[in-house]
Parts: sequence; structure tokens; C-alpha cells
Amino acid sequence: MEYVSPTSFPSVVEGPDASPLQLLEKHFGYKSFRPQQQEVIEHVLGGQDAVVLMPTGGGKSLCYQVPALALSGLTVVLSPLIALMKDQVQALQANGIAAAFLNSTLSFSEEQAIEAQLRSGAMKLLYVSPERLLSQNFLDRVAEWNPVLFAIDEAHCISSWGHAFRPEYKRLDILKKVFPKVPLIALTATADKTVRGDIAQHLGMRDERLFTSSFDRPNLSLAVLPGQNRWAMLQRIMARHAGECGIIYCSSRKGTEKLAAQLQGIGVRAEHYHARMDAADRDRVQDSFIQGHTHVVCATIAFGMGIDKGDVRFVIHWNMPGTLEGYYQEIGRAGRDGAPAETILFYSYADVQTHMHFMEEVEDAQYKAIMGAKLDRMKEFAEAQVCRRIVLLSYFSEEVVKPCGNCDVCKDPPKYFEGTLLAQKALSAMFRCHQRIGMSVLVDVLKGTHSTEVQQQGLSQVKTFGLGADVSAFAWVMFIQQFLQQGLIEIDYIDRYHLKITPLGHRVLKGEHPVRLVTPETIKERQERTRKAKLPAPTHVAPESADLLSQLKALRLTISREIAKPAFVVFSDATLIDMATKKPRNVHEFRLVNGVGDHKTKQYAEKFLALIGEYVG
Repeated sequence: MEYVSPTSFPSVVEGPDASPLQLLEKHFGYKSFRPQQQEVIEHVLGGQDAVVLMPTGGGKSLCYQVPALALSGLTVVLSPLIALMKDQVQALQANGIAAAFLNSTLSFSEEQAIEAQLRSGAMKLLYVSPERLLSQNFLDRVAEWNPVLFAIDEAHCISSWGHAFRPEYKRLDILKKVFPKVPLIALTATADKTVRGDIAQHLGMRDERLFTSSFDRPNLSLAVLPGQNRWAMLQRIMARHAGECGIIYCSSRKGTEKLAAQLQGIGVRAEHYHARMDAADRDRVQDSFIQGHTHVVCATIAFGMGIDKGDVRFVIHWNMPGTLEGYYQEIGRAGRDGAPAETILFYSYADVQTHMHFMEEVEDAQYKAIMGAKLDRMKEFAEAQVCRRIVLLSYFSEEVVKPCGNCDVCKDPPKYFEGTLLAQKALSAMFRCHQRIGMSVLVDVLKGTHSTEVQQQGLSQVKTFGLGADVSAFAWVMFIQQFLQQGLIEIDYIDRYHLKITPLGHRVLKGEHPVRLVTPETIKERQERTRKAKLPAPTHVAPESADLLSQLKALRLTISREIAKPAFVVFSDATLIDMATKKPRNVHEFRLVNGVGDHKTKQYAEKFLALIGEYVG
């Protein structure tokens, strides 16, 4: 770890009147905030707690990094992964900001040097893991370093309902007990309604505010393909994305190694990546991918968090993830530059069985039930006959009423029929049963079946009992799944998995919103239709000056090798694209490029301006 001496950072001492926007422009080179960023920052600077949900690439980190610069003291960032800490600290240091991490990769002398800076008050941001923070006497040392803000990254790890639950995160409520006046900001890109409530509760937050940005990534195309013959389909996908960068997620370490070898055999610059590799090998693969030498990484979920690579043009799931949260987080690594990108999920029942096998080995009954419920939602997404984006966003409680036009279902739509009356029957039955029933009991009520559960709860007396007797039980299950996928109803995981009516569902009940349904199909028919459908062909928006952009990337690579840092630490792809478009002619114009701050202007303006000047003549 290269720590940075306090004298290297005269720019972090800000005047008392420096606004968040001024700090953003000076240190990060951006001229404006993204939606909700400024609102979150001002809330935190007011000393209030916050839970922040923003999509991958939405700018979550700035929500605590800008306050860290504005506040007089230390911001402590809790981060779950060593690789993530390293990437973020390098990026901050490259912008002239005093930041460091403390973890097991440092030598004793390096830790001592960093702690000396912390005691002197020179450090602005410190990244540590929850385990380090909770270790013996560490909180006492933190108290001596004048903490003014705690930021908890990947906050979904707090909740046992989250897809990446880590027990030590639940102990972070100690922060409010030891530092009751220091604000907390918890951030995540993947949390459903249940997890959001868990985050605030387990952290002991008081009067916290929830900030939620749209989870939609409209530049990402979504597609699900049958798992049979996936290698033949993958070869066609690779041909379409020749020379472009992408990630293929596999469920096992052996799977990553085997697939990478197969891709190398057909001429693809592919590498494998998983947690059992040596740290040096993992760093080599990651850096090679970031710098564009490696085009495709076949990886387990250990790969991708925090990587600032905007030009990932595709993400493929070779195996189905066990949760929609995990799926969403992983596809979020594609298209972070805003250009079109493709995401493909290969789906087979064998993958479902693999997850079910893992579930059987879980001893905690409640956690096993949680895993099962989330696996069911993942299967419903893969088998959906309605717009996949609506299914995905509805899971995160985001109301969407218009099909996206950028998923395989929208591009090859099934036959729909007017289903508002059927939806109203089901919703009315739920309402009259006080929304205290699950799917199977709802079907019994609609069919007029005197099941044990119906008799025990006296549901045969409700007015809607038998209202849907003319529809088969199988069809009702299919329709109710579509109501769930379209966001008309939701599952309350805490209240015994009962079905609840959403605001959109209430509008349907009142006749204010129409519902279209798909006639039930068997899995075999659905897969056959998918096989016949053409793979979505992504469109690409080339930069105005592609040749200049190529030269700028080559210069960035040269500089990154000289300073022994990943290429994104110099400039992100998005910044180089803006630079190639604007073609700055002097230092003032160079400073106006999006993503170029004061520190990087001093470091790199001369070299990049010389290249641009030679290019434009």
C-alpha cells in the first residue's frame, strides 16, 4: 500500500464557505450533481442519518466523499472487500484527496505511518472492514481520530433478507451507541423494501431519511435464453462482440476456468477469476481487464465490485443467480458509460436444482426460507412472459406501467389478452381476506375450494369465494405470478409471505389502470419460442472521434504503467470520451472536461493537450 503524506494534500483544506458543488468540481471535475446526490449530501452535512439506494454507477460514493471534504474531521467508510477499498482509495488519492485503508494487506510499518496521519488530523477518509472496526480497542482509536461521519457501503449485507448477508454487519449498531452524535449514511444498489427497513433498524438510526433513485438502467438490454446448447449460442454472442469487453459470471470456480479455456481456444482474450486465486493473480487479471488487454473475464461473483470500467459491453450469466438482487448488481457492471450494453441470462432447471441443493445444507430454518422465497422470484423473472424490466423494477418496489421495448419479451412479444377483470377478481379476493393469505390459499378462494386453510380461516364466507371457479387452478397460479411480475401485488416476507396489494394494484381495483395478461404456456413451449427468437442485436454509439479516443486510451495506459496504477485511476473511459469530443486546446478548456479536477489538471494536462494538439493539427 502506498500511503500518502499529509504534505501532499494542501488542496483538502477548504474554506468555510466551500459549497458541495464547488468541492465536486474542484476535486472530481464534475460540473453538476446527478439526481438526488446534492440532496443526500446536504442532509448528511446537516448531521442527519440517511439510507441511500442508488443503482450501480449512480454515484453513491460521492454522497459521502463530498461531505468528507466539507467536514472538519475524519470520515470512516465501512467496506466489505479489500479490492473495493484499494480501488476507491487509489481513485481518491489520484484526485489529491488524503485517503487510506487499513487491512491485512499492509505491513506493520505502513499501518503505523497511516495511523500517524490519522492522529495528526491530516486524513479525510479511512476505509476499513466491519471486522477491523469491531476488533479489540479499534473503536477507542477511532474516537481519538475525530470521526465526523460513518459511511456503510454495501449496506444490504446488514440484513439477513439481503442476498449477501454478513453477520458482523449486524453488530454495527455499536456505532450509534459509542458515537451517538455522529451521522450515519448507509448505501446500497440492491435492497428490496424488507431489506431497507432492516438497514435502518439494525444500525440503530433515528429519524433517518430514505433516498431512493430509480433502479432503471435503460441502456441495458435484458434477455433470457434456454440453458441447452449455451456454448453454441455463446460463440455467436462472442462473434457479435468481437474485440469488446465483457464479463461472464459462472457459479463455480471450475466453471470459470473451463469456460475461459474454451474461449481462448476460439481466439478470445479471456481469463478466469475467482476467490481461490492468489491475490497477485487476481490483481493481474483485474488490471489487464481494466486496461483492455483482456476482453472477457469468466468469473464468480467475487469479481466486479467497485471496478470503474465504463465500456463493459456485455454481462452474461452462464448460470442463474439465486436472487434478483445478485442478478441486478452483476448486470449493473455493464454499460456504465451510458452507451448500449447487452445482458443475457442462460436459464435451466439444473441451475435451480443447484441452488436448492445448497439450500438443503443451510441449518437456519428462517434463512433457508428466505433463500427459497428469493429463488422463487428469480425463477419468475427467468420464466416471465411480460416485460422483464417491469418484473425487475417491480421487485424493488418501483412502479413501471409501460413496457421497456429493450428486452427479449418486448422484442418478441407473446399474445396478450385483456385481463383487467381477472386481476380485479384476484385483488378483490385479497382485499376481502384482509391481505392475510398466500398464493395457494388465494387460488383456493377464487376456485371455491374448501381446503383445510380456507376452513380454518373461515374464508368460504367472503363474497369473492368461488368468483373465479371458471378458471383452472393452474391458470390462476400463472395469472397471479403475472400480477406479481407487473407490480400489482407484492410478497410480505416478514408477514408469513402473505400477498399485499400495491398502490398500482389499488388503481387496478378502482378501474384506473388496465391489465394485459398472457395465456399460460408450458415451460417447453416457452423455451421453444425462445429458441426461435433472434438474439437481441445491440446498437453502439461510436464516439465522434474514435481515432483520437483510441490514442487517448493508449496515453492513459502508458501513464498508468509509469505510476503502477490501474488505468481508471488516471481517467475513466467516460472522461476520455468527453475529452475526445471537446478536444480542449488549453488548460482552461481541459479543466472543463467532465471528470477533470484541479489535481488531475496539474498532473496530466500537458501530456494530454500535446496529444490532442498534434491530432487536430
